[in-house]
Amino acid sequence: MAQMPMGDFGAATERFVASWTAGVSERATQAQALSERVAAMSATADGADGAVQVTVAASGVLTDLRLDDRVLRWRSDEIAAEVLTVMRRAQGRLAAQVAEAAAETVGPASDTARAVVASYERRFPEQPEDDTGDPGPEAAGRRGRR
Repeated sequence: MAQMPMGDFGAATERFVASWTAGVSERATQAQALSERVAAMSATADGADGAVQVTVAASGVLTDLRLDDRVLRWRSDEIAAEVLTVMRRAQGRLAAQVAEAAAETVGPASDTARAVVASYERRFPEQPEDDTGDPGPEAAGRRGRR
């Protein structure tokens, strides 16, 4: 079988394939770097004027819980509610960290960055900060009526 001369077309095709392969490899390397950074992330939040502090992993799972002695005066349901509120606040901080990591690794406008950040924003929406120093207005009233 005779071989057809490819000339410039063959060389251009080889350059295109090499460039495309290098681009795919670079994007895979960047995505791997993003994955590693996200996996190592954690976020911490506190509430009730520092009486409750929660740390969560990148998955949103609670990894550390610290309770000040002040919570000993609270009812158990008040403690539980404040822990959950502060945990959600910590989880809500993850999306911003992921967005920063994505911008630095895959670029803020990449499809990968948009997809990963959107996933975190859906799963862990940002929560308002509570600076009242109290687990809630009703809790203060209940504690005072004991």
